[in-house]
Amino acid sequence: MVTTTRATRPLSWRSISPVPVREATDFQPNRTTATPRIPVTLISPAVPGGSFRPSAYAGEIVPFRAVAFREGHDLIGVHVRLFAPSGDESLHRLRALHDGFDRWETAVTPLEEGVWGFRFEAFADDFATWEHAADLKIAAGVDAALMREIGARLFDRAVKEKSRPITERRRLESAAVSLRDSAVDDDAALEIVRDPSIAAFFTARPLTSLMTLGERHELLVERERAGVGAWYEFFPRSEGARRLKDGTIKSGTFRTAMKRLPAVAAMGFDVLYLPPIHPIGRLNRKGPNNTLDPKPGDPGSPWAIGSDEGGHDAIHPDLGTLADFRAFVRAARAEGIEVALDLALQAAPDHPWVAAHPEWFTTLPDGTIAYAENPPKKYQDIYPINFDNDPEGFSAEALRVVRHWIAQGVAIFRVDNPHTKPLQFWEWLISTVNAERPDVVFLAEAFSRPAVMQSLAKAGFQQSYTYFTWRNTKAELEEFLTGLATETADFLRPNLFVNTPDILTEYLQYGGRPGYKIRAAIAATGAPTYGVYAGYELYENVARPGAEENIDNEKFEYKLRDWAAAEARGDSLAPYLTRLNQIRREHPALRQLRNISVHWSDDDAILVFSKWIDAALSPSGHADTIIVVANVDPHSVRQTMVHLDTRVWGVPSGTPFEVEDLITGEHWTWSDHNFVRLDAFTEPVHILHVKESR
Repeated sequence: MVTTTRATRPLSWRSISPVPVREATDFQPNRTTATPRIPVTLISPAVPGGSFRPSAYAGEIVPFRAVAFREGHDLIGVHVRLFAPSGDESLHRLRALHDGFDRWETAVTPLEEGVWGFRFEAFADDFATWEHAADLKIAAGVDAALMREIGARLFDRAVKEKSRPITERRRLESAAVSLRDSAVDDDAALEIVRDPSIAAFFTARPLTSLMTLGERHELLVERERAGVGAWYEFFPRSEGARRLKDGTIKSGTFRTAMKRLPAVAAMGFDVLYLPPIHPIGRLNRKGPNNTLDPKPGDPGSPWAIGSDEGGHDAIHPDLGTLADFRAFVRAARAEGIEVALDLALQAAPDHPWVAAHPEWFTTLPDGTIAYAENPPKKYQDIYPINFDNDPEGFSAEALRVVRHWIAQGVAIFRVDNPHTKPLQFWEWLISTVNAERPDVVFLAEAFSRPAVMQSLAKAGFQQSYTYFTWRNTKAELEEFLTGLATETADFLRPNLFVNTPDILTEYLQYGGRPGYKIRAAIAATGAPTYGVYAGYELYENVARPGAEENIDNEKFEYKLRDWAAAEARGDSLAPYLTRLNQIRREHPALRQLRNISVHWSDDDAILVFSKWIDAALSPSGHADTIIVVANVDPHSVRQTMVHLDTRVWGVPSGTPFEVEDLITGEHWTWSDHNFVRLDAFTEPVHILHVKESR
């Protein structure tokens, strides 16, 4: 992106015509050009394509980057000016990376929610240019008198700046006198050139010329929960369900499900996601394991929404009433948990929409309505929405439904299959809702092609499911985690769910208990938001033959679980999940997305990465460094050498430092090369905290 002080007309390749050769006298320095004197390009944060604004969450460390340069050898400086939603302005100096690519960067932590403005400003740094030249020339005895006079004149300029503190002006006035004083030898003059306190004056308030003022851009900062959270999913109908004497199962209710809330909170989860809670269709209802022959008492899939008992704005009568749901939301909030509700814009064949608005569905030539498909899967119990016949009518209904649940206390929606609906619909719906309620968060459940998933995030979804469940090897995870932190972080916030009712990967099917530990640890540390579906604690790993999902899938039946008995036997992963969530709360580095650094090991099954934040950007005022070393092979003991670039967190190569394993409590002295042994059957993952030097 070209940044200029004047409006310019973008050029395409076809519009560029040969530039006529001009005499030197034809050059007009003040004419409008596409290139300013100090170009500023490749700025970030930015969203590819330029149609949408980048986003962040309150407390996120946001890197501001740009490429800036000028002709010759004179030095430049770059600032980013931030305009807070409240109207406050702040100026932040970027540092040169000195990597040969003219890149500059700084990091800022915006705390105020709302739309921020930002603008890059590049300038000729007159003091830095002089300081560099004077240091070389005076020391070499070359043009010493000339360099001293140039410096004195720069200080004269600075003294005239009324915005500069009086103490600085007096100091600079004295320094100018000394530089001009023939009684002050060159060695003493060189001390002035190298004086760090004087340099600090010009770092804070540089002497500038040739200023380039970039275009103003926007950054949307949303509430912290839009980017940080530990999610837990359960079916309310299973929580408190019980088997009757005749063998049938009586559904749990919101009232019985409330009893599970303290346990969810005790594990450290702060978002509870509920699958659809609406009446379930009876026509084409599915039986256990997605069969087409339900028996009396089979509850059907919650995603087959709607019956004569109501549609998307109704509560399934087995779960209770709307008042019961509101009480459930209040009870969750009292435990420190937000309730996320599923938003599935589809209908069962007997949904009230089908009779009232047949135009919202696709009618086939034989007169039947098309049901949903995701080959080879078929969903005979669900009709997808047709957005072409009455887009205004259906959009208004969808907005009404969302507003209805917001009124009941819901501020997070997990959206089912958003990639099967028009992108422009989501852009409109989310922007409309967030204009009224900026705190409402939408999570896209879209396991689709990268372009589709990324476009949904650009259009407004605050969070997105990812390919995490299918990224299992060291090489896959290195590429995946790095991409999340660098390639898409300006607009896509990942939610690393380890499993869902529909997704039980081969890794979990055959990885046993070590596999469950490994996946949870990487998800909990790899991104600031992750989630698990109930039953993960119990290592439920038996798949339906030929499918990548649990046998006796809870989507189609009640699931009776004895949580207390599993914990009493020591057969529960709940204590491990509890510890992971405790570590996440205690270490702010793990609540950041963009700060991951992948390191090396000599073993192709040992994944190594770190997360670090500087003390100046940490909410605690202390630097925080976490090193994760994971054996991603759940079937073996691995031992190898781990190689760390300790410079990432400010430790010189070869310098020893202390680490604590936050899982086991063990302490070691590490350096940049370390031997590790990870037994998949005991503790397959080190989560190490680097102790600060005292």
